[in-house]
Amino acid sequence: METMKAIICTKYGPPEVLKIKQCKKPIPRRDEVLIKIYATSVTNSDIFIRSSNIPLLFMIPMRLMIGINRPRNPIIGEIFSGEIEFTGSETERFKVGDRVYGLTGFSLGAYADYKCMKEIDSKQGCLAIMPRNISFEEATSAAYGGLLAFQYLERGDISPGHKVLIYGASGTSGTIAVQYAKHLGATVTAVCGSSNIEFIKSLGADKVLDYTINESITYLEKYDLVMDTVGKRKTSELKKACVDALTINGKYVSIDDGALLLQSDRLNKITELIESGIIKPVNDRIYHFDQIIEAHKYVEMGHKKGNVAITVNKKNPTTVTA
Repeated sequence: METMKAIICTKYGPPEVLKIKQCKKPIPRRDEVLIKIYATSVTNSDIFIRSSNIPLLFMIPMRLMIGINRPRNPIIGEIFSGEIEFTGSETERFKVGDRVYGLTGFSLGAYADYKCMKEIDSKQGCLAIMPRNISFEEATSAAYGGLLAFQYLERGDISPGHKVLIYGASGTSGTIAVQYAKHLGATVTAVCGSSNIEFIKSLGADKVLDYTINESITYLEKYDLVMDTVGKRKTSELKKACVDALTINGKYVSIDDGALLLQSDRLNKITELIESGIIKPVNDRIYHFDQIIEAHKYVEMGHKKGNVAITVNKKNPTTVTA
């Protein structure tokens, strides 16, 4: 029996419940591809799944989906980038050697050397060819942050000249949302902490407000779209004021407004924008596989800038600048 290394979560709890073990290497079916994973990332969703530290109202439905007393799949993790190592006889989209990235959805399993996936989009995941000009670690930021940013910005139907406010601009989805909104021709106001103001300006934000300063409320305008990238659990006086800072037809959207859509077509669009230099994914820190506990602790602090990636397997890929 071939084995692989994996990080398993056999019960809900603090980061220390995560353990590295040897597990059975998955065998792809005829309609699946086998992906050798080179990088994954630690998201807030991973934190929720591992800890189950969520409001009681959401805990019961979440545990019914994920697992009652522990994750149904002990190998958690939703984001991956890697290489196609094997293709089933009924697959068509990919070939051996393709560099891919995506999300595993409810199937989880990204905290491991290998993952089997179907080519078609479903709640069990989606995957696409990753950008040629970024690293595997950067690709994990692009996959998760990109899908979130694109899905919710698209709800605003942004046109050139629109005013857009991104609350939580320094997070994984926020950093991409700022860049994508600018690409669409919007005037972007970004909200973040004081330590990230200059960084967010470098991404193209026209104005930056500090959510820790109540006086920032006086600088709010009327926006065609306000996007909350931190979720409804996190709030501030400025965030409360943003709800009323809308034009007559303005929209307020939050990443908590429904499930993340796992769509490879959207990943393909993200790939195009990254390869053309319009969007650049941001990693705050990169941890080694055996530093998963430290990585979870860092993300749980809530002050990361962009994405936190995990190197699962090392490789020195040759990037291509088109």
